Amino acid sequence: MYLTELIHEFLFDCKVRELSDQTIKNYEKQLNKFRHFIRENFQVIVFEDLKPYHVKQYISSLQDRECKPAYINDLLKAVKCLCAYAQREGYSEEVLTKRVKNVKEPKVLIHTFNSKEILRMIKYFNGSDYISIRNKMILMIFFDTGIRLSELTNMKLDQIQDSYFVIYGKGRKERVVPKNPAVGKFMYKYLNAREKYFMARSCEDEYVFLTKNGKRLNNEAIRVFMKEAADAVGVNPKVRVSPHTCRHTFAHQQLKNGLDLYSLSRLLGHESVSITQRYLESIEDTQILTSARKTSVLANL
Repeated sequence: MYLTELIHEFLFDCKVRELSDQTIKNYEKQLNKFRHFIRENFQVIVFEDLKPYHVKQYISSLQDRECKPAYINDLLKAVKCLCAYAQREGYSEEVLTKRVKNVKEPKVLIHTFNSKEILRMIKYFNGSDYISIRNKMILMIFFDTGIRLSELTNMKLDQIQDSYFVIYGKGRKERVVPKNPAVGKFMYKYLNAREKYFMARSCEDEYVFLTKNGKRLNNEAIRVFMKEAADAVGVNPKVRVSPHTCRHTFAHQQLKNGLDLYSLSRLLGHESVSITQRYLESIEDTQILTSARKTSVLANL
């Protein structure tokens, strides 16, 4: 079977399984890079000719180009998913990449927003216009729920309940996250502002967050206004300003406040607790020491 055909079939399977458009687009881009490499270097164009050696050579070539381990593993993940699909469909007896190991990644300390920075960023958008209210609402939701960027931009009005949000995560898996009373109160204000602003304008009214032109808000627009707020209030330059850092901040704050790992995993929409445990690795030693002093055995006798 030609690799091009296998890739197309795999991508169609991803679509049927309702993976996000962005995930499918990434898989397509990553797999075509791999296909191009083995065709140019080993003249391999059919899946049956593919060997683990070719995959390892691909990894080696990326290392020679000094690509970061995380980037290499991301590309390798796409290849592994393709080979697992081929085995499931009976195109190979075993998963070709079964013994191909990921590149070891160094542990990276992720700097998160502190409490003062969170408050300053939220208060930065204090205007009474639709855009200011919308931006403030989005920041409040990111920091208080830890939901993903795509989960927020795809949120529809029927997902807003009295005391919680219904969230559709990766693979359209449904979960619920609590809605803080302060978030609920401001959501009421936001929806009123939204209704008035679009009273005489057409809009994609099923989505919660819209541009000033009534279109569903895109990822880049959110990143831009977050960066604006962070720069204006003087966020630590070590912090990577992004919705995903808000997600890390949410996880760290919940762990520090005593939430158990299993419950946090459910709130974040992780497939397993092992994924959530990675958030523990990036908590600074000083934070661990502070928490440990509060939970000292002798101090609590």
